[in-house]
Amino acid sequence: MKQDGSSRWRDQPTELRDARQALARRIGMTRRAIVLERLLRAFWPFATLAMLAFAALQFGLHAVVPPSWLWPGLIALALLAMGLMVWGVRRFAWPVPGEAEARMDDDLPGRPLSSMDDRQALGRGDPEAQRVWVAHLRRVAKAAASAKAVAPDLRLAKFDIWGLRLIGLTAVFAAIVFARGDGAASLQGALLPDSAGTAAMSGPSLEAWANPPAHTGKPALYLTELPRGEPVSVPAGTEVTVRHYGAAQAMALSESVSVGGGSGFAAVAEGVEEAVFAADRSGTISAGSETWDITVVADLPPTIALSEPVGRSGLGAMELRYTASDDYGVVEAWVEIELDLPSVHRVFGLVPDPVPREMLVATLPLPATGGRSEIADTLVEDFSRHPWANLPVKITLFARDGAGQSGSAVVEPAELPGRRFFDPLAASFVEMRRDLLWSPENAPRASNVMKSLTTYPDALFADSTDYLLARMAIRRLDYAREDGLATAEIDDIADLLWHLALRIEEGDLSDALAALQRAKDRLSEAMRNGASDEEIARLMEDLREATENYMQQLAQEALENGEIQQSQNQEGQMITDDQIQQMMDEIERLAREGRTEEAQALLEQLQQMMENMQMTLQEGQGQPSEQQQTMQELQDMMRQQQELADDAFRQLQEQFQQGRQMQPGQQGQQGQNGQQGQPGQGQGLPGHSGQGGEEQQQGQMGNLTPGDLAGRQGALRQLLEELRNGMPGASGAEGEQARQSLQDAERNMDEAQDLLEGEEYGEALDRQGTALDNMREAMRGLNEEARQAEGSQGRQPGEGTEESASDGRSRDPLGRPTGTEGSVMGQDAELPGADAFERARELLEEIRRRAGEQERPVFELDYLRRLLDRF
Repeated sequence: MKQDGSSRWRDQPTELRDARQALARRIGMTRRAIVLERLLRAFWPFATLAMLAFAALQFGLHAVVPPSWLWPGLIALALLAMGLMVWGVRRFAWPVPGEAEARMDDDLPGRPLSSMDDRQALGRGDPEAQRVWVAHLRRVAKAAASAKAVAPDLRLAKFDIWGLRLIGLTAVFAAIVFARGDGAASLQGALLPDSAGTAAMSGPSLEAWANPPAHTGKPALYLTELPRGEPVSVPAGTEVTVRHYGAAQAMALSESVSVGGGSGFAAVAEGVEEAVFAADRSGTISAGSETWDITVVADLPPTIALSEPVGRSGLGAMELRYTASDDYGVVEAWVEIELDLPSVHRVFGLVPDPVPREMLVATLPLPATGGRSEIADTLVEDFSRHPWANLPVKITLFARDGAGQSGSAVVEPAELPGRRFFDPLAASFVEMRRDLLWSPENAPRASNVMKSLTTYPDALFADSTDYLLARMAIRRLDYAREDGLATAEIDDIADLLWHLALRIEEGDLSDALAALQRAKDRLSEAMRNGASDEEIARLMEDLREATENYMQQLAQEALENGEIQQSQNQEGQMITDDQIQQMMDEIERLAREGRTEEAQALLEQLQQMMENMQMTLQEGQGQPSEQQQTMQELQDMMRQQQELADDAFRQLQEQFQQGRQMQPGQQGQQGQNGQQGQPGQGQGLPGHSGQGGEEQQQGQMGNLTPGDLAGRQGALRQLLEELRNGMPGASGAEGEQARQSLQDAERNMDEAQDLLEGEEYGEALDRQGTALDNMREAMRGLNEEARQAEGSQGRQPGEGTEESASDGRSRDPLGRPTGTEGSVMGQDAELPGADAFERARELLEEIRRRAGEQERPVFELDYLRRLLDRF
């Protein structure tokens, strides 16, 4: 039951009266929030119109409106504003009493604010009922004390569905930040152009700004806002605009920054004069009482140079490392290559004058992100199939900036890098190919040379297919000579000779020992010819792969034979992978240091060692153990991971080549480079495995999707996880380390799978390489664990390394078995280490020094010479 008047507060508890006083301020805030809400909802159209009108006035919209439309437009705008104001007044209503309390009450449980006005209807004379009522009021007062003022709801989206208020706010902000000039004064001048009082009151006004060229990236400068007397620096070619508002002939302009100088105002509208000129030199600009000292900063041409000499990759691609710089950034860079004919050694097929060819043009890579003021990058381009490969050329670098200025640098005379062939037969066919492309006059000589090479095929050709391809090239050349040697025919024959040379160089051998011998011969030939470090590294990698394949073949044959060695006095010699790896690292180090003789000797020793190697099974090892099976499975997974990495690398190459084909000049370059990159190139040669085979594989790889590679990677990771879970229990630190390495490999495979799905092949290759390294570490740990287990089982108590010297076998002073009791591949012989090679080199140098001292006795000199002849 509700009661009106102050009498309703009579007989109410003190807590209730205190709560009313505390809530008075919050109720007032809520009432003001309601007023603000209703004002916004009623007058937002009027406010939006006012904001748009203000922005239009500041930006000078009235200056572009025809004068005949100006007054009608202003009247229509005023009527619209009045209509919106009346609409807002009619919609607005002040909050009634109790409305604020009701809104606050909506957020509280039980509506305590409205309950504060309740009065007891029954039981007024009952003391117990009265106490209950007072307790109720106190509980209501306590709940009401927690009431808070309600914030206004300023959301207008449901009233302004088109977002007009936001357009108005944006226009006002833009006008405040960007608009210049007095909008009201200009409007008054437009409405009353003949008013002398207005012109006298406002007077002439001036504004000036400078726009630097776009390629500089510099912002525009508003000269009229700069402090007086402050010098202004602008790039060369900056466009300066000076605009005068007011009576005609009221202001003069003088400037000395343009080439002609003396620019003056020109009328662009009624009461508006403007002058636009370019700042090409330092000087001053004066207009009325304003003067600016302009300093023009010259735009320097770009510079470009080589940071390192022209390099060659392992497969013969040119590596051109360069640096370029420009004050505002390089926009284009390229390299031009032309034959340095005077520097060519004109012998054999190079005696005739060459066929004229266009210079090679390659676009230099520029950073896709970041600034281009300082650039350091590398161009990797393969010109191996061009007729100028490995011949002297002139290389010129060019760079261009945004202003069209160019800078160039002429590189010191150098050879055009190309692939080098170390097999003599392959090099012969490559030379004939070059001679044909050099001049058609070399066709008879090339035909005769190739016929001589094919006279005794059994002595030179290891594969009959290579011989048949050579004979095919000879027949096609002879037929083409009869028909006049068209350019297209020469290109086809040259392409066939290129693939033939690749087949001979790379080989197509299935026998592991023959492949090992071939890899050794190529490395030996490369060291004799002074190959680069990159070529040595690539050939060493081929040797390692051939060695690994050969050892796998030996192990497979031993497992397949399953024979048990019965002879106990012939102890088979064991060589670990680490020892072979150490020996190969030593060969590579000696080759890099130029110590060719020592590297050749060690290479021959490695070859002899591998040829004499025998994989034997000891007693009780007729079947491979569980650990051997684990190692074999791990080795198979390593091979699969390597194949998957090769496929990912081919996808990365294809992705890179597709991006490079979009660059300017690429198509012309491909045409010059021996028809490089044509699809299906070399696919007509059956069975070849050289570069043409790689191209064919790349063509097949083009059908793969990122999901295929990612799926294969995920399946391989799952197999590795199953292998790790099924491994026998680790018995030492090596086993635990191997298990941890496999876990790391699984993690890297999982990351590589995600990267392959996202077509991030470069990052995926890094993860795959790390996974391979982890798997190799696991393999080494398992090998070491197996070796320790075999040593602990085979050694009897009391036996040791010191006692092995007295086992009844005769040995030489170096501790090696003599006679037939030992083997080159025995455990008792140790591989020479780095110290042994260093000692041997020192001894050889000492012998040479003493042999050069003629004052020594004759018999001693004869002995020293015999030593030198022998070693």
